Amino acid sequence: MSLTIAKWTIDDYQRMIEVGLLDDRRVELLNGEIVEMSPEGEPHAYYRMETKDYLTRLLGNQATIREAKPITIPSSDSQPEPDLAIVEPLGREYLQHHPYPENIFWLIEFSNSSLEKDLTVKRKTYAAAGIQEYWVRDLKQETLKVFREPIAADYTVEITLTTGTINPVSFPDVVISVERLFD
Repeated sequence: MSLTIAKWTIDDYQRMIEVGLLDDRRVELLNGEIVEMSPEGEPHAYYRMETKDYLTRLLGNQATIREAKPITIPSSDSQPEPDLAIVEPLGREYLQHHPYPENIFWLIEFSNSSLEKDLTVKRKTYAAAGIQEYWVRDLKQETLKVFREPIAADYTVEITLTTGTINPVSFPDVVISVERLFD
């Protein structure tokens, strides 16, 4: 006997949200599956907030930083909620849709209990969508994993940092202190 898994579309997921089926659930849509999100502990919330504030100061009005808000990846029926999405500042256009891959400069996840999902499922989903850059801040190991140059369903460049600086692909003149991301 084979096991059949029901896959959901973005429209199905949106209808569930609209009618309140998911009101008390922390979930996201990944590759057509509704996936539980890990609870957010204090370190996760702290680093997300501090990093958002730091990047806001560095980027100014060049980008909008969305904190724990959905993005839409139509090609894979995904509507994940990355911890930080650095996106084009399209203002009221986001009343009509969440950012699409072409609106995204880069994504950041802060991982404690979600590290495996962030380094596998989300990484491959983001790469397949052509998102140019994806960072995973491992809260346990105190490392920053940077993924770049997506081809097919994975990134071809992976860098692990604990010190130094990094320049985002979309903003090569912006210098980000890795140590500041760990403070």
